[in-house]
Amino acid sequence: MARDLRTLPKAHLHLHFTGSMRPTTLVELAAEQGRRLPESLVDAVVDGDPVRLPASERGWFRFQRMYDAARAVVRSEEVMRRVVDEAVAADAAEGSVRLEIQVDPTSYAPHVGGLTPALEIVLDAARASAARHGIEVGVVVAASRMRHPLEARTLARLAALHAGADGVIGFGLSNDERRGVTSEFGPAFAIAARAGLASVPHGGELLGPDHVVEVLDALHPDRLGHGVRAVEDPAVLERVVDSGVALEVCPTSNVSLGVYPAVEDVPLRRLVDAGATVALGADDPLIFGPRLLEQYRLAREVHGFDDTALAELARGSIRASRASESSRARMLAAVDAWLAAPDPAAH
Repeated sequence: MARDLRTLPKAHLHLHFTGSMRPTTLVELAAEQGRRLPESLVDAVVDGDPVRLPASERGWFRFQRMYDAARAVVRSEEVMRRVVDEAVAADAAEGSVRLEIQVDPTSYAPHVGGLTPALEIVLDAARASAARHGIEVGVVVAASRMRHPLEARTLARLAALHAGADGVIGFGLSNDERRGVTSEFGPAFAIAARAGLASVPHGGELLGPDHVVEVLDALHPDRLGHGVRAVEDPAVLERVVDSGVALEVCPTSNVSLGVYPAVEDVPLRRLVDAGATVALGADDPLIFGPRLLEQYRLAREVHGFDDTALAELARGSIRASRASESSRARMLAAVDAWLAAPDPAAH
């Protein structure tokens, strides 16, 4: 035996709103609404068959079709609040002390009266769920590369209006990295930065180190969603490390999207050995399966991380979060206490 990973305090920094949904919730809501789910999505969420897609535009299209089908059941304030609460409850049960959940309110605005109500529902639900389940929750507003950069500016202004300790803590950019021109989203990120929001775009997963450089230059990230392919160019990885950009690494989604053939091929060890700050994430567990706890288990069982190294991964996630200084100190002390406790394997 080794120390229980469920009791290791950790921050979860890469989780998407729709993708956080419980499979049982999706099936229940689809049945209530008379919606037929795509067979591939049913296979993933009901039968538990791992999603394996090629790292191509066709593969992404198939993923997006599943995601859109899941998102289509989120059509009311009640359902939005339920999704948030179930995500927070799941993270709390796995030992998360802080969750920073990412949402694009554009997708839900038509059902609840607009962008502002959609975001405020998520923010209010996050506050209530944080109190209910005893963990901290922050919200990242994310624009989509599939939409015009002017829409990203609108979202950035909305995020800025709701910036604060109990509200929006970051601004992101998600969807297929091969779409859109990264630099054209720079003005939106500048708006968010002026409001004190963290810059947390996706990059360096479907595209290689050149794309990491584009994102670094244009969007000035504090954290990079994924970023794993920075390892393909030592100079780029060195720049990431030297600039203190944390990487939100999501091993199981990397495999499901065809970036790597197996979990053991995800360069987690290489990133850590290079000095990168790494925060493990689950990305879209509705489709990819495992949640956050499984990512830590894989780090232990597949990548050979001992408890000291796992504790350092947890510390990295906490330091990379937007928790207050006092909260970070408390969370880091709890990690130290976890590591200081006797190792069951020693008895």
